[in-house]
Amino acid sequence: MTPAFPMLTSRSVYGVSGVLGVSEKITRGNSSQFFVAGELCRRGYAAVVTMGNTPNTDVLVSNLEGTKFAHIQVKTYVPGNSSTCHVGLKAEKNYGDKFFWVLSGIPRPEQEAEFEFYIIPSKVISKEIKREHRLWLNTPGKSGEKHHDNNIRSVGIPPRKGWGGWDVSGYLNRWDLIESVLE
Repeated sequence: MTPAFPMLTSRSVYGVSGVLGVSEKITRGNSSQFFVAGELCRRGYAAVVTMGNTPNTDVLVSNLEGTKFAHIQVKTYVPGNSSTCHVGLKAEKNYGDKFFWVLSGIPRPEQEAEFEFYIIPSKVISKEIKREHRLWLNTPGKSGEKHHDNNIRSVGIPPRKGWGGWDVSGYLNRWDLIESVLE
């Protein structure tokens, strides 16, 4: 029997790039948002993936009554292969007490690694990203040269710490931080 999509293979959808031109980064990022939404639903909340229709919210979650909400920005990395997770310049902005960043470690299908989720409040990531970037700018490079400002911002993934020593290990699986604003 001929498959419905003969040119479509698991590598072309989840691989580096394929027939559809879909990159692994895009498919892993998409799956990450659904894993986060799924975990929140499993915990008894209503969560939806915004499908890129909102610039700062990947997942919108509410209590079942629909009276309390939280916004979630999801960033993805490969556990065991990545020592940092890139969050971008917008991580410097504090979006308020109902906004969270979830750094999602989504393993490749062939990996034996566990999924990892670091749930970090916006006010914390904003403060730490700004502090670490200022420290990086004020520290000379390997050859003594001055670092030039850019839009790159990243978070160290344990066991690695950030540029200025920020350790996010205390935020692993801290779903309770999101739950606390939905109660």
